[in-house]
Amino acid sequence: MATLLHIDSSVFPGEASSSRSVTATFRKVWEEQHPEGTVIYRDLASAPVPHITADAWSAGYTAPAERTPEQSAAFAARVKLIEELEQADAVLIGAPMYNYSIPSTLKAWLDNVLLLGRTAGETPSAQGTPVIAVASRGGSYAPGTPREGYEFVQNYLEAVLKDTLGLDLDFIVPELTMAPRNPAMSELVPLYEASRKRALEDAAARAEELAELLAA
Repeated sequence: MATLLHIDSSVFPGEASSSRSVTATFRKVWEEQHPEGTVIYRDLASAPVPHITADAWSAGYTAPAERTPEQSAAFAARVKLIEELEQADAVLIGAPMYNYSIPSTLKAWLDNVLLLGRTAGETPSAQGTPVIAVASRGGSYAPGTPREGYEFVQNYLEAVLKDTLGLDLDFIVPELTMAPRNPAMSELVPLYEASRKRALEDAAARAEELAELLAA
């Protein structure tokens, strides 16, 4: 049966998080399609992975017999994360926008799994794996909006997940999530509600589509 790697990074729990709400919908449909499948779950907010260190980085370019004990320990933690990515038949990532970029915890995970000569390079080890990134944001950074130039989440994730790791990347983008909470954005609430509804529907449809594809 298929394996889903599910990663959340929002600091907000449950329904308080737009990205978690959408990833939860995707996962629910996925598990209905794969009741005997496997879900590898990482909540990077409650259990963050270590930020990359000199030992963890340098160990990737040092022969195993020549690594220090510190390098070996740090690299073993990286390998665990890399193997989870390599084992996955599909990847689901909650990637909310914080201060125009992704959470530092998600950046730390990416820094750990990106290893030249294994997950990156001429033949990335997880190449072709479908990945759904739920890129939620409080406002709108779509083309033509005043803050279009501040959109660093999708651009960055495309460079890393698609161009570097070779994953088959697709985005779901719930936007204007601050509208219900910010009086200055009250007139945008209907647009937020439409965006949320579309994101939840897209998550369910994409989960079912991927489940059918992998079962074929």
